[in-house]
Amino acid sequence: MSQRAIAILAAADIVAVEDSRVTGKLLNHLGLKKKMQRYNDYSSDSERSALICAAQSGVVALVSDAGTPLISDPGYRLVRDARAAGADVYGIPGANAAITALSISGLPTDRFLFAGFLPAKEKARRDTIEEFGVLNATLVFYESGPRLGKTLRAMADILGPREAAVARELTKKFEQLVAGDLGELAARYADVPPKGEIVLLIAPPTGQHEDGDVDAALEDALFRLPVSKAAGEVAKRFGKDRKALYARAVELKAGQADTKGDTA
Repeated sequence: MSQRAIAILAAADIVAVEDSRVTGKLLNHLGLKKKMQRYNDYSSDSERSALICAAQSGVVALVSDAGTPLISDPGYRLVRDARAAGADVYGIPGANAAITALSISGLPTDRFLFAGFLPAKEKARRDTIEEFGVLNATLVFYESGPRLGKTLRAMADILGPREAAVARELTKKFEQLVAGDLGELAARYADVPPKGEIVLLIAPPTGQHEDGDVDAALEDALFRLPVSKAAGEVAKRFGKDRKALYARAVELKAGQADTKGDTA
């Protein structure tokens, strides 16, 4: 908890919560006694309006059970309606499982798509995997332990042996990250569903870019950076081997020098 988050909770007239038992433990730990009001995606329009009315004359803090509010958690309608009503809305940065998992996964981070939870029904889940699987970005999903094995198997069948990672219980006592290709991870979790909150990350497709695309990116980077840094930047962006791109960057750099000589 940041000091700013603690200060907001201390100043709050109402704390809107998913589960008062969960947030109650946090407030007790901080030595705070606050009025809590349950708020989730099933809350009525009148309950939402009451919170917005309270926010216009005081301080309402929205707290989720874990992570950042609204990131696959309730709150979208509340924030939308509060802003429409002219109430001031502020975000207090804090822990976020998707970003935390991405930062330690070893997968490309320059471009990613957070897609929340996959659909529960098999056909809809497969359609979603196919839709997102062609994107040149690291894919980030939330998943439950009991569904993880089936989800990984569907991904392996559709996307092939793509690099992936399963992050579990991030920033908690039993934090774990397991990396491998989709087939390996599907086999690992087929009969042993893990416990806790899970983030599933999938690498971008390999071979997504033609050599010309990589060369164009290298040439652009070479105008801004030394050869080594240019190769590293493009390798990270396209998921390519850094040594191979360094050799190609040296060739392109020499070509740029020759071109300058011809036009001098």
